[in-house]
Amino acid sequence: MLTGQYLDLASPAPVPPAIVPEPLAESSRFLGVQFDCCGVYSRIYMNRQGDAYVGHCPRCAKRVQFGVGPGGTDARFFSVS
Repeated sequence: MLTGQYLDLASPAPVPPAIVPEPLAESSRFLGVQFDCCGVYSRIYMNRQGDAYVGHCPRCAKRVQFGVGPGGTDARFFSVS
């Protein structure tokens, strides 16, 4: 005999807390880069200073850097040769 394991279908379900969208976390700011050198896609992330997106090809380690500043672009995906 099992005790203490009952399903209560008569009580109302608890109200879930309100879902509030959080601002973008530092780690979620990224650019998508297609590295033509090795035919792979990867994300690169903003550096700690917040003035550039920096990363490398996951296969050959080719380094890329995209500066952040006025007069830039709102594009999120790039191809690098």
